[in-house]
Amino acid sequence: MDTSQGSRASRMVVIGGDAAGMSAASQARRLKGPDELEIVAFERGHFTSYSACGIPYWVGGQVTDVDELVARTPEAHRERGIDVRTRTEVVEIDVPGQRVRARDLGSGAESWTPYDHLVIATGARPVRPDLPGIDASGVHGVQTLDDGQALLDTLERAPGRQAVVVGAGYIGVEMAEALINRGYEVTVVNRGAEPMSTLDPDMGRLVHEAMAGMGITMVNDAEVTALRADAGGRVAAVLTRDAEYPADVVVLGIGVRPETSLAAAAGLPLGEHGGLLTDLAMRVRGQENIWAGGDCVEVLDLVAGRERHIALGTHANKHGQIIGTNVGGDYATFPGVVGTAVSKVCDLEIARTGLREKDARRVGLRFVTVTIESTSRAGYYPDSAPMTVKMLAEHRTGRLLGVQIVGREGAGKRVDIAAVALTAGMTVDRMTTLDLGYAPPFSPVWDPVLAAARKASKAVRNPTS
Repeated sequence: MDTSQGSRASRMVVIGGDAAGMSAASQARRLKGPDELEIVAFERGHFTSYSACGIPYWVGGQVTDVDELVARTPEAHRERGIDVRTRTEVVEIDVPGQRVRARDLGSGAESWTPYDHLVIATGARPVRPDLPGIDASGVHGVQTLDDGQALLDTLERAPGRQAVVVGAGYIGVEMAEALINRGYEVTVVNRGAEPMSTLDPDMGRLVHEAMAGMGITMVNDAEVTALRADAGGRVAAVLTRDAEYPADVVVLGIGVRPETSLAAAAGLPLGEHGGLLTDLAMRVRGQENIWAGGDCVEVLDLVAGRERHIALGTHANKHGQIIGTNVGGDYATFPGVVGTAVSKVCDLEIARTGLREKDARRVGLRFVTVTIESTSRAGYYPDSAPMTVKMLAEHRTGRLLGVQIVGREGAGKRVDIAAVALTAGMTVDRMTTLDLGYAPPFSPVWDPVLAAARKASKAVRNPTS
C-alpha cells in the first residue's frame, strides 16, 4: 500500500471504539471534514460509544435494554464520516512505519493500515488472577457490553441462585447490588480488612455494616486460592484458605489494569501503574503523532503531584475531546485530576475525592483528620438521611487534602463541593465561608461538608486537641 501523503487527506487511526476513542474521532470530525481528515476506528467488540459504568444497572434490571447504554452506534458514526470497523482487533503497532496491523475476528484476515495520527484508546482489562479453576464456565469479568451480555446469559441458565463476587471495590459492590436485585444470594470475598479500599478503613467499615444490613454476606481478610468446577466445567465454588463458598456464578470485581500490551510491544512509555504516559495535550511522550486517552493512560494527581491510574468514563471523554481538538488543528490540554469518584450499593451512597490517609503519608504530607455525623436535610425535615463525612487537611497550612462521604440519599454528590475546593487549592478555613445553597429540604444550616471543614479548621489550629 502506498503510504505517501501526496494530495490525499491525512489519516487518523483510532484503536478502541468507546469513550476516549470515539470522542476523539467525533471531535476531530467536527473540526475537519472527510476531504481533510480520513478517520478509521478499530473496535474488537460489537458496540461503540457506550456507558461501561451502566453495566451493573443493566445486569441488575434498572436498565432494561442494552441500547439505552449506547450513545452512538457504529452506523451513526459511519453516517458522520468515520470508518468504524467493529469485530476487528489491532494486533500490532509499527511505530517507525506509521501503521497498524488489524485482524478481522470473523474471518481471521489481517491487513495493515497506515496512519498520520494514531489514537490509542484501548481501555482497561479486568484483573483476572492466575488461579486454579479461573477459566471455568460461569466466571465473569465485567468491562464491556459484550461482557455484560455474557454475564446475563449465565444468570439466565444458572442452576441455582448463589453468587460470589471476588473483590469489594467499586465494581464489586455495584455488582453485588445487581445480583441482589436479580434475586441471588450474594457473598463478597474481599482480601482487604474492609470493603472499598479507595476509602480509609474506618469509612470502609460503614460500607461493610450497610452491606451486611442489606443481606450481602461480607467476607473480609480472605484470599481466594482457587475456584472449583463441577464435572461439566461449570464453576461450583470459590475457595479461600479457610472456607469454601458455593457459587452458581462468580463475578470478578478485583479491579482493572490499563490495557497497554500493544503499546508496550511497540516500545511506548509506560508509568509505574502500567498506563501510557502522555503530555498535557494527551500526546504520548516522545511521539509527535501518537495520542492516548481513557483507561489506558496515567494521569497527574493534582493533590499528590504524582501519576495515577484512574479508570473513569468522565476522564476518558475529556481525554478524547482534547485529542480530537489537537488532531483537528486546534489546541487543548488536560491538567490532571483530584481523584473524585462516587458509587452506591442499594440505597447506600459512597463518595471520595483527594487523598486517603495512606496516600498522604506516601507523599510525605503531615495532616489532621476529622469525622462528623450529619444529615442530608435539616434534622426536622421529613426523610432526612444520615451521612458521615471524613476530611483530611494539611498540618499547619490547612490545605484541603481529601474528603470521604458515606450515607443515604443526598450524600454522594456532596463530594463535588470538595472536588471543586481541591481543584482550587482551598484551605478548610476558606471552605467554611463558601456560599452554598440552603433550605431545610436540601441541607442543614451548615452543609455536612462545611461542617467537616469547620471542624478541620479548628483541628489545624490546635492539632493536639
